[in-house]
Amino acid sequence: MTGKLLSIGECMVELMQAEGDMLRKGYAGDTFNTAYYARLFLPADWTVDYFTAVGTDTVSDELLAFIESTGVGAAHIRRIEGRTPGLYMIHLKNGERSFSYWRSTSAAKLLADNPDRLRTAIEAANVVFFSGITLAILSPEAAETLLAELRRAKAGGRQVVFDPNIRPRLWDDAARMRATIEAGARAATMVMPSFDDEATHFGDASVEASIERYRALGAENVVVKDGENGVTLDFTGEDRVHVPASQVSAVVDTTSAGDSFNGSFLARLASGDSPADAAVFAARVAAAVIGHHGALIGRDKLPRG
Repeated sequence: MTGKLLSIGECMVELMQAEGDMLRKGYAGDTFNTAYYARLFLPADWTVDYFTAVGTDTVSDELLAFIESTGVGAAHIRRIEGRTPGLYMIHLKNGERSFSYWRSTSAAKLLADNPDRLRTAIEAANVVFFSGITLAILSPEAAETLLAELRRAKAGGRQVVFDPNIRPRLWDDAARMRATIEAGARAATMVMPSFDDEATHFGDASVEASIERYRALGAENVVVKDGENGVTLDFTGEDRVHVPASQVSAVVDTTSAGDSFNGSFLARLASGDSPADAAVFAARVAAAVIGHHGALIGRDKLPRG
């Protein structure tokens, strides 16, 4: 079956470690990473598009050229005078990451400021993906504009997929963060949280508690990622399934582990795999990704099926 996947969020300039204590420039961001991995593993008759905003400067030109070079469509990307892409730097210690950000003039903060353009892009898609970071970078009013369109898409039968991807530093208020994340879940048909985030910010005592909470918010399907403990899937009409994590020989960089899982899981699900089979494959992809530096890993370094 052919289809169209739309991912909504922010793609940033990425500075990562390279040989000799040098930095290498790339481009990444949670929702773009998901689109990138979905594009790698979806059939050729599927299209993958990205919805964001960039500036009119040289860096924005380079970012758009990069997006298009990956096979991800950029036709829905708006250009805004006086704005630029955001920038972040990855810091690594024993394979674990931390980040420094520069995004005060990020054009992506205005991605929902044209509701007609947003609706047109969503209505053209079969599957729509967004994240808690997407919501966090928007003003409360713009976040509600996006959520309203996603609720409309869900009511119209589209698959709306949400990764809460909770980053408290992006929010000005913890209560608003939790309320907006819950609103994102209500707008989704599938929620793909990371358990450590849910335990820290919502107090969930177990993976099962996270599943039940998101089910109560209206998610038809819940996929809880729990790092080395694997993934638990709860799909409507099917038994709850646990899929173990894949073995990792050496953790180099955990950047994009969850994003690569999301994209490859959605790709295999759209291709006809069962949720469990899709998760087994996606776990293999994530294991390969964290064995390399950076968020986006070339196809030659990833599982073939």
